[in-house]
Amino acid sequence: MRPMLANCLLNWCILCQLFIIVLSLGLGQYRGEAVAFEKQADYYFGSVNITSYYQESEPQFLTNKSVSCEDLEGVGSFDTNCLLNSDLYVSSDLYVLGTGNLEILPQVSICCPIKGCIISFNLTGNVKVGQDATIVAGSVIFSALSLTLGHNSSINTTALGGAPPSQTSGTPVGCDGAGGGHGGRGASCLKTNKTNNWGGDVYAWSSLSKPWSYGSKGGGISREHTSGGSGGGRVYLDLKDLLYVNGSIHADGGDGGINGGGGSGGSISVHAQKLKGFGEISAAGGRGWGGGGGGRISLNCNSRQEDVKVSVHGGWSIGCPQNAGAAGTFYDAYVLSLRVDNDNITTETETPLLDFSTSPLWTNVYIENNAKVLVPLLWSRVQVRGQISLLYGSGIVFGLSNFPVSEFELVAEELLMSDSIIKVYGALRVSVKVLLMLQSQIQVDGGGNTVVTTSVLEVRNLAVLKGRSVISSNANLALYGQGLLTLTGDGDAIIGQRLSLSLFYNVTVGPGSLLQAPLDDNRSRSKVTESLCDSTNCPMDLITPPDDCHVNYTLSFSLQICRVEDIVVTGIIKGSIIHVHRARTVIVDYGGTITASELGCSKGVGMGNYSNGAGGGAGHGGRGGSGFFNGRLSEGGQRYGRADLPCELGSGSEGPGHSNGPIIGGGIIVLGSSQWPLLRLDVYGSMRADGQNCRTPSKNTDGSLAGGVGGGSGGTILLFLQSLALLDNSTLSVVGGSGGPLGGGGGGGGRVHFHWSKINMGEQYVPLATVNGSIYHSGGTGDGGGLRGEKGTVTGRKCPKGLYGTFCALVDCDNLCHLIKLNQECPTGTYKDAEGSEPSLCIPCSIELLPRRAYFIHRRGGVTESPCPYKCITDKYRMPNCYTPLEELIYTFGGPWLFSLLLSCIVVLLALLLSTLRIKVVGSGSSYNTSNSMDHHSHHHSPHLLSLSEVRGTRTEETQSHVHRMYFMGPNTFREPWHLPYSPPDAIIEIVYEDAFNRFIDEFNSVAAYDWWEGSVHSILSVLAYPCAWSWKQWRRRRKIHRLQEYVKSEYDHSCLRSCRSRALYKGMKVGATPDLMVAYIDFFLGGDEKRLDIVASIQKRFPMCIIFGGDGSYMSPYNLHSDTSLTNLLAQHVPSTVWNRLVAGLNAQLRTVRHGSIRSALLPVLNWVRSHGNPQLEFHGVKIELGWFQATASGYYQLGILVLAGDHSLYDIPQADNSESCDDFSRKVPKIVRRTLKQPQESQQCSSHALLSRKKITGGMNGGLINDSTVKSLDFRRDYLFPCSLLLHNTRPVGREDTVQLLITILLLADLFVTLLTLVLFYWVSLGAFLAILLILPLSLLSPFPAGLNALFSKGPKRATLARVYALWNATSLSNIAVAFICGIIHYGVAALKPLDEESIWYTKREDDKWWLFPTILLLFKSVQARFVDWHIANLEVQDFSLFSPDPDTFWAYEAVS
Repeated sequence: MRPMLANCLLNWCILCQLFIIVLSLGLGQYRGEAVAFEKQADYYFGSVNITSYYQESEPQFLTNKSVSCEDLEGVGSFDTNCLLNSDLYVSSDLYVLGTGNLEILPQVSICCPIKGCIISFNLTGNVKVGQDATIVAGSVIFSALSLTLGHNSSINTTALGGAPPSQTSGTPVGCDGAGGGHGGRGASCLKTNKTNNWGGDVYAWSSLSKPWSYGSKGGGISREHTSGGSGGGRVYLDLKDLLYVNGSIHADGGDGGINGGGGSGGSISVHAQKLKGFGEISAAGGRGWGGGGGGRISLNCNSRQEDVKVSVHGGWSIGCPQNAGAAGTFYDAYVLSLRVDNDNITTETETPLLDFSTSPLWTNVYIENNAKVLVPLLWSRVQVRGQISLLYGSGIVFGLSNFPVSEFELVAEELLMSDSIIKVYGALRVSVKVLLMLQSQIQVDGGGNTVVTTSVLEVRNLAVLKGRSVISSNANLALYGQGLLTLTGDGDAIIGQRLSLSLFYNVTVGPGSLLQAPLDDNRSRSKVTESLCDSTNCPMDLITPPDDCHVNYTLSFSLQICRVEDIVVTGIIKGSIIHVHRARTVIVDYGGTITASELGCSKGVGMGNYSNGAGGGAGHGGRGGSGFFNGRLSEGGQRYGRADLPCELGSGSEGPGHSNGPIIGGGIIVLGSSQWPLLRLDVYGSMRADGQNCRTPSKNTDGSLAGGVGGGSGGTILLFLQSLALLDNSTLSVVGGSGGPLGGGGGGGGRVHFHWSKINMGEQYVPLATVNGSIYHSGGTGDGGGLRGEKGTVTGRKCPKGLYGTFCALVDCDNLCHLIKLNQECPTGTYKDAEGSEPSLCIPCSIELLPRRAYFIHRRGGVTESPCPYKCITDKYRMPNCYTPLEELIYTFGGPWLFSLLLSCIVVLLALLLSTLRIKVVGSGSSYNTSNSMDHHSHHHSPHLLSLSEVRGTRTEETQSHVHRMYFMGPNTFREPWHLPYSPPDAIIEIVYEDAFNRFIDEFNSVAAYDWWEGSVHSILSVLAYPCAWSWKQWRRRRKIHRLQEYVKSEYDHSCLRSCRSRALYKGMKVGATPDLMVAYIDFFLGGDEKRLDIVASIQKRFPMCIIFGGDGSYMSPYNLHSDTSLTNLLAQHVPSTVWNRLVAGLNAQLRTVRHGSIRSALLPVLNWVRSHGNPQLEFHGVKIELGWFQATASGYYQLGILVLAGDHSLYDIPQADNSESCDDFSRKVPKIVRRTLKQPQESQQCSSHALLSRKKITGGMNGGLINDSTVKSLDFRRDYLFPCSLLLHNTRPVGREDTVQLLITILLLADLFVTLLTLVLFYWVSLGAFLAILLILPLSLLSPFPAGLNALFSKGPKRATLARVYALWNATSLSNIAVAFICGIIHYGVAALKPLDEESIWYTKREDDKWWLFPTILLLFKSVQARFVDWHIANLEVQDFSLFSPDPDTFWAYEAVS
């Protein structure tokens, strides 16, 4: 029992103890000493979780419970929501633990004003600090979901820092009132001449990303005031989501006033997902006699929005305002970037950066706003992934000024500097992609120690210096990269003891900028030149340098530019020994200078002698001038070096002592090397290696004058290059220096050598140089009795045969080289086949061997044999004969005559083949001779367009029932379609209802009208291709007559007819038209149920009868009398049908040659024929015909026809009152349009009684008049503006021999095609524009005659004549293309003729092809002849009875039976 009871009691004690521990952990209250908390905080930051810290801390540190919301006089609970609404002042640490939210209401303060006091809030929810609320303590810790600081609220640990970490020197020693140090050093107002002192030093660099150290106190100024301002406290914010700062978070150092230094800033560490607001986070140093250093801030926020100001600047120094405390550090732990920013507070105190993270690498380093940074280690590597920026008065110091032997590396993507400085004590190696410097400096101080390695700046992509930016080193300096190096303008400079620029694509030295090596002092110059001054041997590394471009003490150069593609110099390149090799081009632009003047030897091999006050000039390329003083002569220095490959420094002159300094000779400029010459050197500015002038007389030690010192000798300019351009006002100078006053001799001139890499001969010869500038190599002038130095040398590489001189030309340079002729060959058009230099050896070339369109050309190195080279006058002609492509074709077949003969044979053979095929397919032309004129005229049109009465075998009763033929008015065009006049004629007044008839006219005229688009299409086609426009018009006319026939036959109900039978059977009216679709009519018939008249009475009513001619007098539609079966049957009552048909055939033969444009003259033969052939035969049968005009319209259009008088009717049967009307009476009765159409004769001419007829009594209401010899002169006609075309297109009389005519047409058609193709080939060679213009103006017109002609020749049936006319139209339309060809030829060759003759074309006095017009002219001739043969062919097709043209009436009527 007892053991069991003992075990129960033991378990109970253990459970009670665990309960107490859990309760303590839940409340979270802990009160203890600050030192104990620091141990806990260190443990906490290692785990980055304050909850785990409390769980893993030692139990003995949890001496008290955490407070509740009620304990803080708040409302609610920390596990739900707690509102603190009253001020709270505590004197010990305060810990809050809970799972809820906390809100500190506005103007509420939680204050623990004890240094090192801790206020900690560990909550799961949100914390909100209201407006003007404050939390004051030595350390403030928040762990929550989010923290919001309202406006003007604050978390303030300023000057409440506890003790800084042990074994640190943040608090200064002594009584100088220095500031405390932390992130930056504290300022000290004590200063020596060599170094600056500082106050408290930095510490806690290792915890840069998680700072948790108090700031340090400032130093005192006396024993009474042993310390200054206190250090800043600590703030740690661990937020799972958002930190919203509209107030402030301060861990600033305390104010030391005038009695002590300022305290350094404390530590602020923030971890949150998002940071927002417009507040301030500050760990700045405190103000004091010496300002305190800035603290350390670390932000680890995934997102930073808006503008939270972060400050880590040093405190102001009262004792030394220009030297504030150093800036602290601001580390962005999320992006791994470091910022040192002093807020533009001036300081000379640095912020040491001890080491840089290598894993991971930092992203960026920003040093801004007068911040000064020190990297003090002996060897240090500063490497970041992004950029290093130095902005706004900031700077970095590498190394210690007392020990300039360190090496430093700076590695980044970009190095950006603006108004900033980098100082290096030792050597610097920089590796960046981009280097941008604005008003900034990089200064490398090697301390004069030879063990210091070369400083190397590797800038891979872009290096730009601007705004007086300088890179300088008093030791060796090298820059290399793969992109661009640009010194932008005035004051930009790169200066070194030895300087090497290599591997750049382009180096640009802008206006006012400088590349220099060595430095300006004599010591630096002597260090570079001393090894060469006493040697006469040429340093081979200048002639054949090593392939690498590294700085090497064994090399001779002082300034090297190596492996750079292009070098542009607008500023100054200055050096003792300038060497540019493995470069492509060097351009010394206007204002640019490459100079080695006065940078050579102070003594040297050719040093000028000084004896008894007389100083001789130094020698080099020429002897120095002798000095003369007080009757004593001192000889000048000797010549030395090689003229053909010089590479020596100029020598100086000796003086009586060192009081005036040495007189220096010129240096060396070497561009290119023997293996890698420059591709091109362009000099607009100057290149100089002059000796120094002596400007002051020398003096003895007692101050008395001792005579003049001689001038220094000129140096060397050695150029390995392929070509040289020495432009206007440019200068190459190796002039010797002038002798000093009181008898100093002038220095000798230096040496210039052009070592051409390759001198081509013959066709490969290329001019080596263009020299418009000046080359100076004279000796310096002497003073008083002193002599002038001898001139130096200007040499070139030895030239091959035929060329000589410096530039391998005729003229060598003397003292001043101006424009020189680079080569001398025989004149163009001559050749020289023998050695010698006499002009008489140049023999003129043979003109006979020169093609017609060629001229002699110049050949490099001259012409050595005949024939001489030539070139066609333009590139369009083809070598070697300078032919056009067409001429090459022609001359391929033996020339123009043989080609023409061959082409003619081909055309004839093809024509015979086509004619044979045509006869086989179509038949011979003689097969048409058996058909009579009328039949032929009817067959070549479409018979389906005629009225039904035209069909043979028409019933006799239909003819007997015919009452009247009413013709349509108008020309049947798109502008003026057919229409019927209103009011029924007298002949049908008894068989129609007048009102219904007028309604019929309205409907009929609307059907006869064309749509607008039909006319638009016709207008477009008329411009582009007139034959297509004519075909379109005929097609629409044909469809229109079909529509009218269908309308009358099927759609109209014949309601205007009185006959019921006609209305019922739709047989009272029929529509017909002539075959050419120019005239249409309506025939009216009796229905059979009217009152019948006898046949004789019916026939008598039809006379006098008007018959309208078809056609309009044009080429496509000549006038013709169309007599259908109805007319023939009607007239057969008086005239036998054979007589009538013969009359119609003969009249049509006469009418086809009548053109409307010349109607007044063309109708006279027709009138004569009617009188001589027609009426005598008709009068025998009691019939007479007269020509007349009828149916004039408002547009002036009228129709021709005949008036048939039969039986007892005649012109003289008209009553006298009507027949004797005066002209005035007739004018009043005939409509105005008739008067306009039929112009009245002159007043002296009387109106004949038979000239004008009464409309009502003769024509049945049809307006018109008769035409005779008097009235024909009054007929109006359309003016033919295309009258020249009528010479090609006109209807003629037949000529017979149809097969022969068709054969000739075939020959001409093929010849037309071939000549057309040749013409197109010709103008395609002239220009593509001319080719397209000829082909497309008008479109298709040039090539369409051939297929149209084949179609006409191979067609059958009645359409042959119509297709032949279309062929003739295409042939005439193509004349527009020929006109365009002439215009293009005149423009092209006319402009070419106006151009002045080139000097090159002196051997060819003619211009280009002057026979271009030949093919268009032949084509025009072919088309003209072709048109005439086509006219004959059409006449043979349409009129095959030659007896119709018989002048004898008896012979004409003898063939009546055949007709």
